[in-house]
Amino acid sequence: MDISVIIPTFNEFENVGLITTKIRESLSVSEKTFEIWFIDDSTDNTQKRLDELSKTYTEVHYIHRDCKSGLATAVVEGFSHSSGTYIVVMDADLQHPPELLPKILETLDKGTEVVIPSRFIDGGSDGGLNNLRKLVSWTARVIGRLTIQRLRNISDCTGGYFGINRKVIEGVTLDPIGWKILMEVLVQGNYSTVHEVPYKFVQRSVGESKMSLQEQWNYLRHVVRMVRRSPEDRRFLMFCLVGATGVLVNLIVLAILLRLFHHHYAASSVGASLIAMGSNFFWNDRFTWKGYTHNTMWRRILKFPTFVAISALGIGVTGLFAQIAVWLHWNELVGQFVGIIVATAWSYWANNRFTWSGNEGKLKKIIVTRNASST
Repeated sequence: MDISVIIPTFNEFENVGLITTKIRESLSVSEKTFEIWFIDDSTDNTQKRLDELSKTYTEVHYIHRDCKSGLATAVVEGFSHSSGTYIVVMDADLQHPPELLPKILETLDKGTEVVIPSRFIDGGSDGGLNNLRKLVSWTARVIGRLTIQRLRNISDCTGGYFGINRKVIEGVTLDPIGWKILMEVLVQGNYSTVHEVPYKFVQRSVGESKMSLQEQWNYLRHVVRMVRRSPEDRRFLMFCLVGATGVLVNLIVLAILLRLFHHHYAASSVGASLIAMGSNFFWNDRFTWKGYTHNTMWRRILKFPTFVAISALGIGVTGLFAQIAVWLHWNELVGQFVGIIVATAWSYWANNRFTWSGNEGKLKKIIVTRNASST
């Protein structure tokens, strides 16, 4: 089998027949063999309609699950039943245009391992969402891209429309929560190439949206779970946590030096910063980069001075942004905040690259390309 199209359904009685027709029309011009798998959690008459479709078209198959387990788990179940070399996942509500299937398959045929239709590149549009849904979608994307490294270059990481080579998920344990199965595949899958093609997200014509507060909570739970299973993302969050404890150590030591020992403020400030740096180094060495050891004595000796130099430069970066804010007549706290973000990103990258060098080589490079025009 060349192509498997997997469609999770929940009370989509009015849509399953129409999307079947559109998929068959889109793929019938191809010489490739294809199958359509509906994984159904419906409580209405959708199952009856799917049974009719499976008896009418040999390409159509369905599984009805009595216990509703969510969209993402439905897709995972579809993975296990499908047999295509290429797998395409899409919704049943026709907001994902089946007319884009030939472009997705053409791109997969060229060797790209993951193809993602995107609403947010040139030629795409999310016009099918109302303003509230757009805000929710934007927030979800920002949270995902800021938190998880593999998602940062993906413009539409929360979409439900994508195509993959089966090899991407072979031997991979997928354990999603809620509805964002694409994110699970991107974080856990085995791939090195992603291509985004533009598409216009269209208005749902019949049926009701499955979006709810429960699904938003499930999304946040899913992000936390993915971070816990991703060493590079776990390391960055640990680095930030250690940095936060360093601030606390700095303030406590400063208060002790000033209040108990009555040292000069400048000397106390420098002393508190050095002790906080030492604390940060200790915890980063013991936990953030736990298990990493240098293979030469000189690298071990220079590890702490390298960390101090990088931290000092980070402090300089923060101060520079605060000064720039003053020059531009902005609030200096805004400049300080931006400086802290930039300095944190710099310090993490530099420490990963120099202080505990070698860790960056463990991360698989992902190449993301995009179409520049609509299809």
